[in-house]
Amino acid sequence: MTQVHELAAPKDWKVLAEASAEKPVLLLKHSTRCPISAEAYDQFMKHVNKEPVAGMQYALVLVVEQRAISNAVAEELGVKHESPQVLLIKDGQVVWHTSHWRITADALKEQASKYR
Repeated sequence: MTQVHELAAPKDWKVLAEASAEKPVLLLKHSTRCPISAEAYDQFMKHVNKEPVAGMQYALVLVVEQRAISNAVAEELGVKHESPQVLLIKDGQVVWHTSHWRITADALKEQASKYR
């Protein structure tokens, strides 16, 4: 089973961003207070559990509980914060991102497959 790394400290984000030089990262910014985000989370986990892309790192940041990390991600990557939001990161740069109802297992598989 593929592991999803939950970012719990600012250093977790730094390590993940640096690691994207070796393996691309698919990061979900998830709000535990939003029903749209709950659906995006379900789609993300469906992708991770059923058709993960080999060599891809999967990560999650809870935007309410870990606001500082969420803000750091937005600021450092230069992508306006949305929630829910998925960012595909390669070499410390966003190569694709989407949000809200566009987060589907099929879209995640399609985009992640381009960067294995």
